[in-house]
Amino acid sequence: MAQTNRTPVTEFFLLGLSDDPFNQKLLFILFLGVYLVTVLGNLLLISLVQVDSRLHTPMYFFLCNLSLADLCFSTNIVPQALIHLLSRKKSISFLRCAAQLLLFLVFGGTQCVLLAVMSYDRYAAICKPLHYSNVMTWRVCVHLATISWTTGILVSAVDSTFTLKLPYQGNNRIAHFFCEAPALLVLASSDTHTSEMAIFLVGVVILLIPVSLILISYGHIIVTVIRMKSAAGRLKAFSTCGSHLVVVILFYGSAIITYMTPKSSKEQEKLVSVFYAVVTPMLNPLIYSLRNKDVKGALRKVTTRNFPCNLGVYH
Repeated sequence: MAQTNRTPVTEFFLLGLSDDPFNQKLLFILFLGVYLVTVLGNLLLISLVQVDSRLHTPMYFFLCNLSLADLCFSTNIVPQALIHLLSRKKSISFLRCAAQLLLFLVFGGTQCVLLAVMSYDRYAAICKPLHYSNVMTWRVCVHLATISWTTGILVSAVDSTFTLKLPYQGNNRIAHFFCEAPALLVLASSDTHTSEMAIFLVGVVILLIPVSLILISYGHIIVTVIRMKSAAGRLKAFSTCGSHLVVVILFYGSAIITYMTPKSSKEQEKLVSVFYAVVTPMLNPLIYSLRNKDVKGALRKVTTRNFPCNLGVYH
């Protein structure tokens, strides 16, 4: 029997999404465009909410938290992926890999809970409008946001501990474009059953429970919308709910496939992870907020203030 290499790993090599030079350049352009839209969209939303008092409502408070989580989530992953797409040596130190994993789980877990909180906020606003102001007080909003971020931290602490406590010796080639728990566990030099079960159970809490609450909330919302007398109101509500559910399905569906289903091919896992790690942080501000008339009005107000169209102001 060949002797196993027992040298502790000090750095990993990320194999990325493709080893073809042309595909790497194409992916660089695509990822760069998505990342720029993600940064600009989320920063724009946060800025508009801060400067326009009409947006100082619970819904936009939660959207600001989601935008902050999206921005940090994407920045933790995409810039490094862009650098590796253009470089020959696609290495990352063990400590940097651990930090990326930890932050990925913090911001990802926070997003999971925030999306559920936002669905409850919409349920209270649409299904219980007379009690909304009493239910969603600012104190409650702050508590819900705090719970969301705290849950993300706890999820990260558990998953990263069960992933990084394992010995990594010899094999250091990660079949992924960033450091993620399932891709790292494959390289561990000892039995990973306990770690896999711990990550699966955390996935039940952070993925299945929130998505179940979201589906229940939107189920009640749809029933309420159907009972509306206004056809235009029903169409608008269905359009909004439909776009929200698309984001939910993309984010939770791809995450559930990665963390809670029998292992598929490495190529499939990498492609699936693109949806929740790269695409969803771009879609959230576009679908949840920048399509809203209130946000559009705030944007026009800011634009008009900074770039007045009346040339008579310049004497």
